[in-house]
Amino acid sequence: MLKRSIRTEILIQSNSSLANELAEEIITNYPHKEINAPHYGLTMLKLRESAQNSLFHIGEVLVTECKVEIAGHIGVGIVVGMENDLAKHLAIIDAAYGANLPETIHWAQKLQHAEQKIKEEKAKKQAELLQTKVNFETMEE
Repeated sequence: MLKRSIRTEILIQSNSSLANELAEEIITNYPHKEINAPHYGLTMLKLRESAQNSLFHIGEVLVTECKVEIAGHIGVGIVVGMENDLAKHLAIIDAAYGANLPETIHWAQKLQHAEQKIKEEKAKKQAELLQTKVNFETMEE
């Protein structure tokens, strides 16, 4: 089973239709209660400075948060930006995993497939960037 952080990252980086699809599967089969409807907030963004290995805050970032309860388990969805639907879908998926609902067993394959597509896209973009890289050693006169 994927870790929560990896699962969430896959759902955020893949197109939002995957999160929508998984959340709809739960909504249609289980009653859910919105504890906190999607709302906006600010959170401090931390960065580790590599020379002294110390943390510092580089500023605030706008996030959308949502909390949902399904089968007695609370799920949380937090995403950067104004993403009401995605935050709610993430919260529903998180609650479904917390409640150990049977649907979550079948999601592993979908999430792994989405993760593979994300990796392929990143590799493709990396290759495109490397094609435009200038080799200064060959620019001698």
